[in-house]
Amino acid sequence: MTDRETRVADPATRVTGPEARVVHPIEQESFRRLRARLDTSHFPPLTRAVVERVIHSAADLDYASDLVTDEVALEEAHRALHDGAPVVVDVEMVAAGITRRDTVCRLKDAVSGPGLTRSAHAVRLAYEQVGPGALWVIGCAPTALEELLTLDAAPALVIGLPVGFVGAAESKAALRESGLPAVSNVSEKGGSAVAAAALNALLYHPVSHPESHPAPEAESRAGSPSKSKEKS
Repeated sequence: MTDRETRVADPATRVTGPEARVVHPIEQESFRRLRARLDTSHFPPLTRAVVERVIHSAADLDYASDLVTDEVALEEAHRALHDGAPVVVDVEMVAAGITRRDTVCRLKDAVSGPGLTRSAHAVRLAYEQVGPGALWVIGCAPTALEELLTLDAAPALVIGLPVGFVGAAESKAALRESGLPAVSNVSEKGGSAVAAAALNALLYHPVSHPESHPAPEAESRAGSPSKSKEKS
């Protein structure tokens, strides 16, 4: 960011404190247009932040009904993130999109083997390095997400948004069934940009929330105020 960029007043795109983020006017205008086309005001604050930033990263309004989030899980992950919990990513493209936090990516050190992809091995190596309590951001490889679900990783949050026709939707469904705190989506779409955007939403969101919102009773589709059951 340059010193010519101006700070936005909207808390959905600002972080308070000594290292407050400044937002370029183009980004401010992008969010204004997004909100002109989609009403996100009914979402609780962190869910709204994640939904808006994912949509902004992909210019895809359908994520409003495709994402599955849980506000309580996001609140706990937000606290862990700002308390310094490590962030693990599956590929360097996700790391490149996370702008305010160092990340762990072990893909360069990983090797494939019988029944094991490089992405899955990288998850094993990363867990050996960071241990429990990390935030995991998976935006590329379904096998990375599948491997994470086999570990006793006790994550602060799993942002599981891998993309693809093979295994992506299935791995995200398995994440939701696992009961782990998570951000996921139902469809096959996803990718590094949207996964990084979901993490950035938590990084950019104010540490102190002036408003209180009732906690949701259960995990729900972001696009609906009530629980939605997935189609089989």
